[in-house]
Amino acid sequence: METLDHFEEEYSPTSDEKTMALLSHILTLVAGFVAPLVIYIIKKDESAYVRKHAVESLNFQISMAIYAFASFILMFIIIGIFTLIAVGIMAFVCAIIATVQANEGKFFKYPLTIRLVK
Repeated sequence: METLDHFEEEYSPTSDEKTMALLSHILTLVAGFVAPLVIYIIKKDESAYVRKHAVESLNFQISMAIYAFASFILMFIIIGIFTLIAVGIMAFVCAIIATVQANEGKFFKYPLTIRLVK
């Protein structure tokens, strides 16, 4: 199986690959981590480009769930309300940016992501 690490600059994804990569990001707004997980499971052996996008999106969604849980716990000392709002805004904005980048055939590296899935 090929990896994109060494030829990311010169690789031109197909229209179908762009669509699947884009869906792995935008569908998180309605399905959370389930969408990139399903796309990863289905497409991981077919396309390194889609796999890379799905893994990045999945890791970000898992990270946001961890941050949201920590924010929920911190609500008992008020600060959690503000951190939960920040987590929600960040998840929304980053998903939109990643979707646009995937549609353009580029890769977006989410900030503050814990890399659990490789």
